[in-house]
Amino acid sequence: MSHIRVRIAAVAVLLAPLAACSPGSGPDATARSAGHDGAEATPGRPATVTVVPEGRGAEAGGTVKVTATGGTLTSVTVADSDGHALTGTFSTDRASWVSRRKAAPGTSYTVTAATTDETGTKGTATSGFTTAGADKVNKVDWRPGANTTVGVAQPVSLVFDHPVTDRAEVERQLKITTSERTEGSWAWMKDWSGRDRVDWRPRQYWKPGTKVTLEAELNGTDSGDGGWFVRDYSTTFTIGARQIVEVDLDRKLLTFERDGRTVRTIPVSGGTPGGDKRSWKGTAVLMAKEGTINMNSETVGLGDSYDKMVDHSMRLTWSGMYAHAAPWNERWFGKANMSSGCIGMSDDDAAWFYGQVRPGDPFEIKGRDTKGTVDPGNGFGDWNVPWDRWQAMSALR
Repeated sequence: MSHIRVRIAAVAVLLAPLAACSPGSGPDATARSAGHDGAEATPGRPATVTVVPEGRGAEAGGTVKVTATGGTLTSVTVADSDGHALTGTFSTDRASWVSRRKAAPGTSYTVTAATTDETGTKGTATSGFTTAGADKVNKVDWRPGANTTVGVAQPVSLVFDHPVTDRAEVERQLKITTSERTEGSWAWMKDWSGRDRVDWRPRQYWKPGTKVTLEAELNGTDSGDGGWFVRDYSTTFTIGARQIVEVDLDRKLLTFERDGRTVRTIPVSGGTPGGDKRSWKGTAVLMAKEGTINMNSETVGLGDSYDKMVDHSMRLTWSGMYAHAAPWNERWFGKANMSSGCIGMSDDDAAWFYGQVRPGDPFEIKGRDTKGTVDPGNGFGDWNVPWDRWQAMSALR
């Protein structure tokens, strides 16, 4: 691997800053200190600083290593052109320093190393390098958003623009911190869109009041065939009250619980039995409260069955299952499942319910005649995967 070596001259009388070694300079470039007559000072035991990587077009995705020969490092700064620094750690003998983060693609870095040589004389060496640009950039769409309050079933979810073939390397850069030391795990899956996705969820529903922080330090990470990440991502959110929505399709009844107490029961009508209009069962997580929206059956593969504006719409899956107001089905509430797959209720009940629930609340749905269990990638069906299998879906297991 190529590198930069910068010779630090020890000067007994005048400690002048050492000259910068430009990215195109040779590996034995020497920084010189001059006396008053311009003559080169001749040190007894000069310290040499070596920096890896070096030059222009340097390989990205690796750590930066700074080494001192004939002396020790007292401080090291590696910063990009925007002033963002890479933190790092010194070896026990302070003869070397290695960055904790990787060098990002298409970035110019300045390295400043302060040393003390074997005679006790101090010096400073400055050098720089520029990494090669990324042929392809991978971006991330993540949930939930920052500074939000969500329900007890909300996972942390990252969906990638391009395939992630080095999943283990990407997962190593993801860190979840919780105020309650919550046990949880990452798991990889295919999102409903067909893109790669990784979710973190607790072993059990979150404890209300928990503060959660995601730090995705992806800048400089190669995702494999999908290209490079060129920025970091972070979000912080809070878990709200323990709200559970139980939907019994056999009884055609929705029960809304908060903190273990039943707040209200609502008669509903679910998906029509015996075909494609059946509802999903299992645990679906409220993804978003979308208000009044147009629902068109052609978008979910049901032909021209319906095309109407629907009030108080609450999305449960990407495949199109909602809870919402369905006044056209009023005669069936609590009596028969006659919808096209959604959980329908009266206008008054839907308006009240819409005002109570929040994204992240679980809908625990059961019934004999359904389409099956919600897949983990279809919305947030994560809770339908047993814990042992969920852990096995991590790239680091």
